[in-house]
Amino acid sequence: MSSPPPPPLFALPPNMVPDEANPPWMSKADNAWQLTAATLVGLQSVPGLIILYGGAVKKKWAVNSAFMALYAFACVLVCWVSWGYRLSFGEKLIPIWGKIDVALSQHYLLEPAFLGKFPNATMVFFQFVFAAITLILIAGAVLGRMNFYAWMLFVPLWLTFSYTIGAYTIWSTGGWLSTAGMIDYSGGYVIHLSSGVAGFTAAYWVGPRLTKDRERFPPNNILLMLAGAGLLWMGWTGFNGGDPYAASIDASLAVINTHVCAATSLLTWLILDILFFGKASVIGAVQGMITGLVCITPAAGVVHGWAAIIMGICSGSIPWFTMMVVHKKSELLQSVDDTMAVFHTHAVAGSLGGILTGLFANPKLCNLFYGKYGSYVGLFYGFQMGEFHTGFRQIGLQLIGILFVILVNIVMTSLVCLVVKLIVPLRMTEEDMEVGDEAAHGEEAYAIWGQGDRSENSRFSAYNDVEVGPSEGKSQVELT
Repeated sequence: MSSPPPPPLFALPPNMVPDEANPPWMSKADNAWQLTAATLVGLQSVPGLIILYGGAVKKKWAVNSAFMALYAFACVLVCWVSWGYRLSFGEKLIPIWGKIDVALSQHYLLEPAFLGKFPNATMVFFQFVFAAITLILIAGAVLGRMNFYAWMLFVPLWLTFSYTIGAYTIWSTGGWLSTAGMIDYSGGYVIHLSSGVAGFTAAYWVGPRLTKDRERFPPNNILLMLAGAGLLWMGWTGFNGGDPYAASIDASLAVINTHVCAATSLLTWLILDILFFGKASVIGAVQGMITGLVCITPAAGVVHGWAAIIMGICSGSIPWFTMMVVHKKSELLQSVDDTMAVFHTHAVAGSLGGILTGLFANPKLCNLFYGKYGSYVGLFYGFQMGEFHTGFRQIGLQLIGILFVILVNIVMTSLVCLVVKLIVPLRMTEEDMEVGDEAAHGEEAYAIWGQGDRSENSRFSAYNDVEVGPSEGKSQVELT
């Protein structure tokens, strides 16, 4: 009687054996991390920016501001799987745009993604949360007066004709600036510079808030705003840590650099506020945190930790200077009502990050991310290695990228606003802006009469524009 055959010498553990649901090309670890990172980025928007916006604006705009963020998140997802993803990461149509197609079929979604060891379904979701947060950041510039129905049209149009161009050009393997060698590790250009410029442009076309709202716009709940800011900060672990498309050492480096830069920037902004204004401003600290997160984003996994410290000092001081000094002296910046100062916190900080990336990008770290040694060399390392041409080429590409993103967003955002304006008014009526949430949605954020009963003598039998509590009028620091 023959004995059973011996087990294979190199048998895989049962959980590692490939099957139909776990094909040989997929890494379970990478797929799990990518889905986790995407969820962290999604939480930055829902509920992160919903809470931040809802708490940072005047009481009468809390519902409208939060709802603009929630609507954008849902709308972008439907547009993204229907046509946006393939325009951004599909087959090449022209050097700045992919071919339009859906990302909904089972066959496509279960195929390997264009990069990474996971399926298209994971990549579509991961890239969606980046697209969504970009639109929500734009909303920050037009809070307190944009017609919600105009916003409903603006979101799909801007996603289609602006975001997809930037994403394909800079991130897709066939994009013009991507193949040229420009570095945007995780969206300093595609997300932050784009949203800052587009938000500022949209704010120009929509027009300013009511004069009294511009002059006095205190946060209705600073603690709620801080909760949203905390979700934004912690969510950035997925924002930058997910972009190597692998659970790799480069992802770990990107995460620690992100938080070091953000903390340094927050402290720098705080110190400047204390030195020049004599107050430790909570709102200022949040702005410093955001500029640090934005600044490190294009460089997170390709610079050393000491560079992250330097970038944090720059991001906590240069946007502070543009916001506190330049803004007050510039007629252009004064004339455009950018509610949440996204121009300074995202456009300025994103451009700064892109330039500093061109200076500090380390070729060995770039090799970990891009898999190409010597093709990506920061200017300082170009001097050190004697490769002056390569270093100057890198900083040149970073500057070209800034100009490209600014041009695309000014033109496309203006066109989108003009088209929307032909269909519905871009801004609410003066009468409705006096009221706010009740006029826009028939709802209010807080119950301020009895058990939430509505006042009988308001314009809508529901609202009185009464500021509650003496502390509101004594706010020491107000949002820009």
